[in-house]
Amino acid sequence: MAPLLRGDDALLLAPTAGGKTEAAIFPLLSRMAVEEWTGLSVLYVCPLRALLNDLEPRLAGYCAWLGRRAALWHGDTGASARRRLLEDPVDLLMTTPESLEAMLVSVRVPHRELFSSLRVVVIDEVHAFAGDDRGWHLLALLERLSRLAGRPLQRVGLSATVGNPDTLLSWLQGSNRDRAPGVVVNSTVTSSSAGVAPDLQLDYVGSIDNAATVVAALHRGEKRLVFADSRRTVEALAVRLRRLGVATFVSHSSLARDERHRAEQAFKEARDCVIVSTSTLELGIDVGDLDRVVQIGAPRTVASLLQRLGRTGRRPDRFRNVLLLATTDDELLQAAGLLRLLGEGYVEPVVAPPAPLHLLAQQIVALCLQEGQVGDTTWVEWLEGSWTGTGEQRGALLRWLCESGHLDSESGMLFVGPAAERRFGRRNFLELLSVFTADPQFTVLHGRAEVGTVDPMMFTRRVEGPRILALAGRSWLVTHVEWRRQRAFVEPTDLQGSSRWFGLPQPLSFALTDSVRRVVVDGTLQGATLSRRASSRLGLVRAKFASCVDPESSILAAGDGEGCRWWTWAGARANAVLLAGLGEVAPDMVEHAERLDNRFLRLASSISVRQLGTALRTMLQRYGDDLSSVVAEISDEAVRQLKFSELLPPDVAAATLSARGADWAGAAAVARRTIRASGRVRAP
Repeated sequence: MAPLLRGDDALLLAPTAGGKTEAAIFPLLSRMAVEEWTGLSVLYVCPLRALLNDLEPRLAGYCAWLGRRAALWHGDTGASARRRLLEDPVDLLMTTPESLEAMLVSVRVPHRELFSSLRVVVIDEVHAFAGDDRGWHLLALLERLSRLAGRPLQRVGLSATVGNPDTLLSWLQGSNRDRAPGVVVNSTVTSSSAGVAPDLQLDYVGSIDNAATVVAALHRGEKRLVFADSRRTVEALAVRLRRLGVATFVSHSSLARDERHRAEQAFKEARDCVIVSTSTLELGIDVGDLDRVVQIGAPRTVASLLQRLGRTGRRPDRFRNVLLLATTDDELLQAAGLLRLLGEGYVEPVVAPPAPLHLLAQQIVALCLQEGQVGDTTWVEWLEGSWTGTGEQRGALLRWLCESGHLDSESGMLFVGPAAERRFGRRNFLELLSVFTADPQFTVLHGRAEVGTVDPMMFTRRVEGPRILALAGRSWLVTHVEWRRQRAFVEPTDLQGSSRWFGLPQPLSFALTDSVRRVVVDGTLQGATLSRRASSRLGLVRAKFASCVDPESSILAAGDGEGCRWWTWAGARANAVLLAGLGEVAPDMVEHAERLDNRFLRLASSISVRQLGTALRTMLQRYGDDLSSVVAEISDEAVRQLKFSELLPPDVAAATLSARGADWAGAAAVARRTIRASGRVRAP
């Protein structure tokens, strides 16, 4: 490809299995040979170790054609393999951002020497990074690597379809933005079913048991990949499928690496079988030729649905397909809303979270570890092109880091301080290397073999009779728990078990929640087939919510207890902004406010449509038509959940979270709508 051969930054877009890896690597290997690159010259960065493991044989093979070498470096790479790589660096290194950070801060890695020949970084599944804090972390790492290499690094992003490719490329370029061209390449390489409309089906089954019955009965003799968006659902479905005699495998993040690898390998080699997975198999891991994709419930984005849909249709005699099985009314509505957006051609823009001050603080501490000391005014040069905030923000952040003891300062130089040593110093600063938080987990062991991990509450909650877990699609009897070492020993059992993992509810976007509203209004879905059960149930659900929707207006309706419900259909992030704004201009209205919902706000029972309308106009006048100055309230518990929150002043940490939990545009759109009364609410 010409842009890559020229050395341009590029974003390559293609469907799953569309040849993105080869489209990027072949031109770069050609340049490696023609321009006689030596040493470690190409980094290939992935979001998942499993994806790296899957790609390694292919990339190593391509490199071998030219007498070059590729290798892995991630959390599962052994110490001896790492030593060999440092003694004799390969030409192409495959890694994750967390492992890159570990290399940069490790005293055992001569990072200046190792990265001195670096020329190109390829970021696979770049959309999976850019939408959360791992993207900001990666961007800062690229800037630090550029400085170590002494040259701008060519940046090549690989992605599935996104709604804002030009913006994503500009974000990825960082400090290259003003000194190097960049190009978006929409690949013409498509799946074998190109030009054929995908087969999209929606069914209502009412329970996990019924979902298992449907999956077991349909498409016998074929290979089926079933997605569920929680580990608990994955395990529950897998146990039931096995009881129905279906060859079933499991994949999710809480399974032991060997357990997950065995399942994925067995599924790849089998035919009449099912693998049940969370989003771990949504990305490009090869699990062989798939016949069918089934989704329990619905993912939260069109992009995820497209990724999952793209796992099928790779053979000439097959087409892309997905069957969505709703087990609840909420799942049915969410699936219908998602299918409607897909039919309208909508794909979410990938937007980096705003104001990553906590990650800027983490990068300053990590840079001090990497260099031993950095100048209190020159450190920002290392991170040029990533997010570094304003001068005022940087000054306030440095003052806090020094006052809190996370940094020491002397003669204009910054060092790692005693508070950072105490908080992060254990296990070679391992907690400082990753930007995502891992909840405490108990390791589950069968003999010496690790099965996976579960939440500690599985051993603290009271149960009648034996304690039975579901893990790796099998049921296990807990025989012994070691609390100090956080280990549980198990034996197989025929009794039915269950497992849970702690997780906060994930808000739905304005686009999806509004699409659900429009489905309730008119029932329209394009390009999807509803079963008779789904059509009948959707009719009942639409009738249930008929008084809560309007084509143009929001609805103020009498609630089922104290207060009214204002049906915004705006998503929880927009509702958080509306709640905060109303709390400032009309506090009596929100005295009965409860936990935020994606669809409505609970307000005081005494208000009328006119009063709510007046309050919203006041709010728009005070905070502007875009409501961008409204600050959503953040709980202390939420602040504690923010990784590296202790590196920020408490008020700054709360403001950072507030900005990330806000959808001002969605809130402003609802605030400008007319309001209609429903039920016993006063219209005047």
